[in-house]
Amino acid sequence: MGWNSWNKFGCHVNEALIRSAADQMVASGMNTVGYQYVVIDDCWHGERDAHGNIQPDPKLFPTGIKALADYVHSRGLKFGIYTDAGTKTCAGRPGSRGHEFQDAQQYAAWGVDYLKEDWCNTGTQNAEASYATMHEALVAAGRPIVFSICEWGTAKPYLWGNQVGGNLWRTTGDIADKFQGKDDYRFGMIDIVDQNADLYSYAGPGHWNDPDMLQIGNGGMSPVEYHTHFSLWAMMAAPLIAGNDLSSMSDDTKAILLNKEVIAIDQDPLGEAGRRVWRSGNLEVWSRNLSGGYRAVVLLNRGATAQNITVHWSDISYPDSLNAQIRDLWKAKDLGSSKGSFTAEVASHGVVMLTVKP
Repeated sequence: MGWNSWNKFGCHVNEALIRSAADQMVASGMNTVGYQYVVIDDCWHGERDAHGNIQPDPKLFPTGIKALADYVHSRGLKFGIYTDAGTKTCAGRPGSRGHEFQDAQQYAAWGVDYLKEDWCNTGTQNAEASYATMHEALVAAGRPIVFSICEWGTAKPYLWGNQVGGNLWRTTGDIADKFQGKDDYRFGMIDIVDQNADLYSYAGPGHWNDPDMLQIGNGGMSPVEYHTHFSLWAMMAAPLIAGNDLSSMSDDTKAILLNKEVIAIDQDPLGEAGRRVWRSGNLEVWSRNLSGGYRAVVLLNRGATAQNITVHWSDISYPDSLNAQIRDLWKAKDLGSSKGSFTAEVASHGVVMLTVKP
């Protein structure tokens, strides 16, 4: 859980922005519900020095990355940075190809806690071998650093990401701030869900499917759609990496990003990703097994009008004879007990998110 600069700010990053994000993560209370990492994405890089060591852009980061990491740490948070497995980053800055061990040593010296490695300008490189090299470099650097593999799912990193030391791996292309539809190289939120949905068996403690960062609060979707976005990421046991402007969050955005009950589903220690267990047209039921022996359930309506959706206990591996307690996690309200099934009206593009406890 954390925040990354890319979705909102793209290449417009600097030292003041990252310090402000750390401040706002604390001021908003995000840190108290689990958000921990403050990550600079692409465009922080300057040139390599005479010895080949990567340096930050001196105009954008005048006091350097070590001082910035120290500041983030002083706020009780952890610090993340970005590189690329190719010769250049996606924005054309120096990549780590051929400099993996040198870069990893630099990151460790700076106090980096999280590394996102992208996949632009990689030519004929083998993805598995390239990421294995960076993992070996991180191990050799001697500092615990979370390793985020950003290969976009093309080479099926879910098959090998755990073996090469990845803690999370992108399963999809980039997420657009829209409910559905392709936007250049980016995909709508629900399209991302469809690309990630069937990969649940590859996720588990310490190694997670990553359907990309959150767009909540960036303005391209409605509050209903942002509730759906957050609910489905929680069901899929996805990393929760906010990507909005933390200094200007609406009450709606705060209420979504700080919902402790939904976050608890995402962070459930069993670490078993949820899956789609029923579908009929635009209507779906998702279920996730939780550590207490109960279920998280999402009723999802992808359609254009409100619809009733029913979850049957047999869909979520409970006997139909079972009497279960129902709680609505967005309303923070107990709904009493139900036997065999539960039905709720679900708004267009919306969800009802529940826990079902025997």
